[in-house]
Amino acid sequence: MSIANTQTETIIQAGIIDAGDQVQVRIEHLKALEKLIGNSYPNKFERSQITGAEDTISNILAFAPIVEVVKEIKAHIETLNEGERPNPELKESLNLKLKAFGNVRVSGRLAVPPRVMGKAAFVHLSDGKNRLQIYVRKQDAHVISNDNLQPIEDENAAWDVFKLLDHGDFIGAEGFLFLTNTGELSVHVETLQFLSKSLLPMPDKLHGIADPELRRRFRYADLIASSLQVEHEGLTTREVFERRAKLISGMRRFLDDAGYIEVETPMLTPKATGAAATPFETHHKALAIPLYARIAPELYLKRLTVGGFEKVYELNRNFRNEGLSHKHNPEFTMLEFYCAYMDVNGMMDFAEAMLKESVNKATGGSLAVNYDGKEIDFSKFERISMKEAIAKYWQFGSFEDEEIGGESLDDFEKSLQVAGFVWRMWAIYSDGLNHLRATNASPEAIEVKKSELNNQYKENAWKNGKSNAFHLINLPPDFNLNNLTTLQKENIKAKMITYVFEEIVESQIINPTFIIDYPKSISPLSKASPENPNIAERFELFINGMEVANGFSELNDPQEQFERFVDQVKEREGGDAEAMVLDEDYIRALAYGMPPAAGIGIGIDRLVMLLTNKHSIRDVILFPHMRPEKKEGEKAGEGESETES
Repeated sequence: MSIANTQTETIIQAGIIDAGDQVQVRIEHLKALEKLIGNSYPNKFERSQITGAEDTISNILAFAPIVEVVKEIKAHIETLNEGERPNPELKESLNLKLKAFGNVRVSGRLAVPPRVMGKAAFVHLSDGKNRLQIYVRKQDAHVISNDNLQPIEDENAAWDVFKLLDHGDFIGAEGFLFLTNTGELSVHVETLQFLSKSLLPMPDKLHGIADPELRRRFRYADLIASSLQVEHEGLTTREVFERRAKLISGMRRFLDDAGYIEVETPMLTPKATGAAATPFETHHKALAIPLYARIAPELYLKRLTVGGFEKVYELNRNFRNEGLSHKHNPEFTMLEFYCAYMDVNGMMDFAEAMLKESVNKATGGSLAVNYDGKEIDFSKFERISMKEAIAKYWQFGSFEDEEIGGESLDDFEKSLQVAGFVWRMWAIYSDGLNHLRATNASPEAIEVKKSELNNQYKENAWKNGKSNAFHLINLPPDFNLNNLTTLQKENIKAKMITYVFEEIVESQIINPTFIIDYPKSISPLSKASPENPNIAERFELFINGMEVANGFSELNDPQEQFERFVDQVKEREGGDAEAMVLDEDYIRALAYGMPPAAGIGIGIDRLVMLLTNKHSIRDVILFPHMRPEKKEGEKAGEGESETES
């Protein structure tokens, strides 16, 4: 029973939609429609197949024989003077060609408000991607009763129904194709069928939905608005997600062609392992055990490598109970795959080839992508060590005649000094530049202020760098570093180097760059380098300041993996909530023997952001997590802003 005739609580009374004037008019139209055609929400509408497939509006507009006819009339019209009509004989011959295809049955949403002109009207239908004009003439059209699916005998019924249509309604139409005097392909409607009523008015066709929170919260309305919007900057919302789908499809095809097998591993796991992250926790009633939403499928996929799957992959949803930002969402999509008998260098080669081909297909043939005014070139992948990258992008000059980065960071106390210096300078920048940024000062003015701050504070920040680093490792100012074990020093040094890299280097990387030679102590699942036991055979791929992929030569020695897990447990007991837990079953699997292997995880959402020029991960996820809507009169609680940090 529709809202026009229900005897129970309506969706307006329930507070789900507002009872505005336009809504009331639409409900009245629906009530009148039901008197004319009966059921206002029929079960189906069968489209024709003159194109060889289902005749969606997009398929009709792309059908080669029809495209050629439209091209011919358009080319002719371009030769005409202003106000001159097409040659009637040419137009007639082209219309006969179109009529020869037979009647078409098309359906879609009314893309514009119906405009009745006397006893005829033109209106556009949309299938969400493209539009097709239909022409309804009172004397020619009949309307279908949705109760018996037969034409209604009243000769005025179709016209009466048409006048009750609203912008956004769904209708089906049957008729023949023809060309207007402007060369527009249209359908001359002979039979009309009402399919669904839009009770809510359509968004602004000129501007769409401007508020990003509303676009994300009501993605269905965003998709409608974007499809109806007259002018766009960049991709439409639908095009963003179509490009996402093409990227994923291209990656799948590349892996399938290379002999990889797609699998599915548990999304609820007894242990939150495979990555350093905070999990979501739930409880299984029947088994009476805690379970965790998957933070990564890595250890399950490597179990399969143990079991004989030499090439395996999974497109997976991961869940991490952490903060929101423009590049973090609690639920996100990863592609992870593993290859036996391959090392980290082979995996970088393979990943580079896969990304080049997949990006090329997703963008329609280009490896150059514009992102926020910068060109990202996917034809060029650089490889550089973490320490070399720090030296390359270091912006504070030398101290005591020593360049920062490279071998200088091998020293434990020097790593503390460098990290503490960066921490202090960033605090100084934050205090000194906030006012300029708040007033939208020019980049040049900000750089001048930075130079002033450097001259004023740099030497002192360097002098006190080591003591400042204590803030980063949660040690009291009077702590004696000599009390640390060798392992603790290696762990702290690794964290200091990583901190400096994240603060100094990440934001400056634009083109695809593999950062290699990570400290082993922050890479508990990767093999150590044969040349340096403190370095992991690991890489992370950075593009435009974002980590997009993480991979390594997989550690397959069960005893060493056990010892690495034990170190992680100690870190966890020391207060690191994101350190990994011990997974005994994974150690048992390794004890059966796992071949040398390399693996990688690629963040699909971030990659899509880069390919679609979107600055928030929420804009490339169809239904991102949002805080609950506030009812009228309710106040937002503390910390409940949707602003991304």
